[in-house]
Amino acid sequence: MSKQLHHHTSGFIKNQFPVTLICDQVNSPANIGSIFRIADSFGIEQIYFCGQDISVISKRMQRTARATHEIISYHQVENILSAIEQFKTDGYTLLALEITDNSIPISDYKIEANEKIALIIGEENFGVSDQVLTKVKQSVHINMYGNNSSMNVATATAIALYEITQKLSYY
Repeated sequence: MSKQLHHHTSGFIKNQFPVTLICDQVNSPANIGSIFRIADSFGIEQIYFCGQDISVISKRMQRTARATHEIISYHQVENILSAIEQFKTDGYTLLALEITDNSIPISDYKIEANEKIALIIGEENFGVSDQVLTKVKQSVHINMYGNNSSMNVATATAIALYEITQKLSYY
């Protein structure tokens, strides 16, 4: 008979990966809370919430985040373009999680040893803005096999971070 383990007894090894999430106008409190939990689960270094009038802290976000917003470093900036230029200057590879005419499956993206990733995720209804897409090295997407061509931003972020951290954990 199996016994359910909890975070104190799971045996998972804590790790931090050179991955930053950059949120392009993500503004749903439930999604923001989920993104904090996902970021903590996958050991990413920080989150940038970019855009005007983004309320990161709210009661709904806090219920969903379950205190992970107190663990994961996060920043709020209005201008996403200046943020991504700074990451590019700091040697990060900019990837957009977006289906485009030249995106590749995230499972096919080859990560180099010591590569630092800034993964840009987009607003709930409109995705990553066209202006931002022109600044990234590559757009990556998640292959889907149903009728829908999009999924919830937090769910997609979890899948993408799983793929990225799996690849980084080999180095």
